[in-house]
Amino acid sequence: MSPDAVRLSAVVKRFTDAKGNRFSAVDGIDLRIRRGEILAFLGPNGAGKTTTIDMLLGLTRPDEGTVELFGREPQQAVRSGQVAAVLQTGGLLPDLTVEATVRMLGSLHPGSDPDAVLVRAGLDKLRSRRVAECSGGEQQRLRFALALLSGPELLVLDEPTAGMDVGARRDFWATVREDAARGMTVMFATHYMEEADRFADRVVMIDGGRVVADGSVSDVRSALSGRTVSARLDEQAAATLADSPLVRSCTLRGGRYHFDTTDSDALLRLLIGRTAATEIEVTPRSLEEAFMTITSRHSRTAGEGTS
Repeated sequence: MSPDAVRLSAVVKRFTDAKGNRFSAVDGIDLRIRRGEILAFLGPNGAGKTTTIDMLLGLTRPDEGTVELFGREPQQAVRSGQVAAVLQTGGLLPDLTVEATVRMLGSLHPGSDPDAVLVRAGLDKLRSRRVAECSGGEQQRLRFALALLSGPELLVLDEPTAGMDVGARRDFWATVREDAARGMTVMFATHYMEEADRFADRVVMIDGGRVVADGSVSDVRSALSGRTVSARLDEQAAATLADSPLVRSCTLRGGRYHFDTTDSDALLRLLIGRTAATEIEVTPRSLEEAFMTITSRHSRTAGEGTS
């Protein structure tokens, strides 16, 4: 038995844009996911995440390279029930109730337990509610319940907690953790960096259709030295500091400027001695900051290579 649940080898997928130009949405990805891993699949919009997931699920085929799930072609693994997915949209009939939806799909999987998956997905009290009357987060939980019906060995999640409130997100991930503890492999794409930080065993970042980082959360953080310095200050002072060789990047979030720096002590001296900055903070690098730095570096490098 292969130790890998997922194996992508030199995978390329090309499309044609509205002007007739060919471009690579996925550009030579190599990726292995071992059985039982929880992997966060991260990347900015347009990075190639959805295209990669579509190839994993057998919804489209690569133009070059190979995709294998448990040593089989994706469509075979999906048809056998080894693989299930929670996608962001589609797949639900608005006029059916939650329970009717689960029981109808459960009839396609002999041995499934619709009552158990309703409970596991947090839908036990919503059985009689029509799908059209469910919130976006409740519909995501319903898609999760449907994915569990086959007892999959690999669960692929594309923005699974979109629309869920904080409590529902917490309960969702607790359930996923329980399934992973029983040996299920989980691959999830998310824009919530704290979810990747808290729940992933491993993080893979892609940009421009290529893998730009791969490792544990701590590995990805430690690959980038330095700390983050943030403060409230005026736009002109922030722009001057952003041009300093001490600063690798500067972003404005929540009214505060966040400076990615390799020498936080030197930057602090500049902030205190040469600006009217207030509420100055120095913090360890977060996964979100590492993500922003890695993907922005890759974008700059790609731009230089094509200039």
